[in-house]
Amino acid sequence: MALLKGKGAMTGVNLIAKVYKNGVTRDGKSQYADVQIDARDPRGPEQTNLHLKSDRIAGEDGKVRYNNGAPYSTGQMEEIVKAAGPNTEPILNKDGNEVGTIYGFKGNVMPATRGTGLVVNTKSVAASEFKVDDKTLDNQFASMRAARKTRAAAKEAQAQAPAPEAKQERAAEAEVDEPAVG
Repeated sequence: MALLKGKGAMTGVNLIAKVYKNGVTRDGKSQYADVQIDARDPRGPEQTNLHLKSDRIAGEDGKVRYNNGAPYSTGQMEEIVKAAGPNTEPILNKDGNEVGTIYGFKGNVMPATRGTGLVVNTKSVAASEFKVDDKTLDNQFASMRAARKTRAAAKEAQAQAPAPEAKQERAAEAEVDEPAVG
């Protein structure tokens, strides 16, 4: 799940919403959307997970999967679609059939009142600063992969560097190698 900390971190965020046609609830009142911080937003590059919501779920086969979809009412989805305007791109399956749409928009996010993660305040949505295209999802995955590599390299470098106390202890040991005979 994306981590947005600090004053103003949740305002005016460039976002993308992956909305699948089969994500509509049975009663037709809600639509599940995987909303993510756009990797090109200034808050995106350091994020190892750009999804606003990401719940870990153990499948029946024992494999771990992630549910990134959050429910938005029909009215909220209409606001997102209106804000995105022509800034959309179809989501195609491996056979080339359209199974959903990616919407690029900008908005404020807030902690979800039900469940986990963050949700979009659809009263604040506007057009995105970035155009979505057929490379947008690839760029999202590449950004998360790069952030994970950077974080892993930083942790490894931190683990290899001795702590300041360890340096001081070694210095103290070197001074008192042999007892003084007198």
